[in-house]
Amino acid sequence: MTILFSNSIPDIQKAAQIITQGGVVAFGTETVYGLGADATNTTAVLKIYQAKGRPNFNPLIVHFADIDHVFQFVKKTELAYELAIKFWPGPLTLVLPQHQPCPISPVATANLPTMAVRIPNTFVAQRLIHYSKKPIAAPSANPSGKISPSTAQHVIEGLDKKIDAIIDSGPCHVGVESTILDLSQPIPTLLRPGGIPVEALTPICGPITIDTPIETKIIAPGQLSSHYAPSLPVRLNCQHLLPNEALLAFGPPISHHGLYCNLSVSGNLEEAAQNLFACLRFLDSEGQRIGVKGIAVMPIPQIGLGLAICDRLQRAAAPRSI
Repeated sequence: MTILFSNSIPDIQKAAQIITQGGVVAFGTETVYGLGADATNTTAVLKIYQAKGRPNFNPLIVHFADIDHVFQFVKKTELAYELAIKFWPGPLTLVLPQHQPCPISPVATANLPTMAVRIPNTFVAQRLIHYSKKPIAAPSANPSGKISPSTAQHVIEGLDKKIDAIIDSGPCHVGVESTILDLSQPIPTLLRPGGIPVEALTPICGPITIDTPIETKIIAPGQLSSHYAPSLPVRLNCQHLLPNEALLAFGPPISHHGLYCNLSVSGNLEEAAQNLFACLRFLDSEGQRIGVKGIAVMPIPQIGLGLAICDRLQRAAAPRSI
């Protein structure tokens, strides 16, 4: 039975005790809900993979409470420290070489010499890490490949009875996962666009390489070509609807006569990011209920948070593995 906790201090402390005892707990961050376990405990980390049905070659992000703690585990380069001071706590994940020996479970890092690290920017996440006294490995709290959760109810729908507890932290205010920047190579490489726009990073980093990952060489979460996917097929950059399609709109909607959800009527990309996964979930579940055959998505500009939104939608529309 999965326990549902509130975001009160006593409940966060109870959840932290579950973490220290080797359990798994879902909790809200500013990006999406994460499924957390003690990153130093291999048995606990394996429970994350089992609950999600996640492939074990797909590494996890390890979450910390403060900057000094992060650099006890990974290399502290000048650039990494400058980015950390500017953007942490916040939705930026850095991939850096691990110190050796490293107490983090190799299962959490998929046996790679690097580690993906960040400091989340919510009270619940920070208190959970503080009270557990452990780095917490935490991917999104949903079945692998499916739509990420931005509320506790979304977690319940996907993982009820498969995990120990959920902390209801309220809705996530960023709504898409963290930006992942690989600093383990000479030139910074964007592995996943996310809550920090690339335009905010380049004044510090200079030129950033945009990675086109090959699935056999995954070095960070969110690089699978098919990911964040609803059950219904997704069609992108649509100027018109086909018969029996639901509409995911952005700005003034194209002509429609049926099921639709608007990410942002005003065309605001921050609002669209906040609403993305909830809208996809609504169209998918309601569409299946009434017999809709697919989801048509209006064009979204690939600037700022639009790059992250389009990345998630492209992966949602990608061919599915059998």
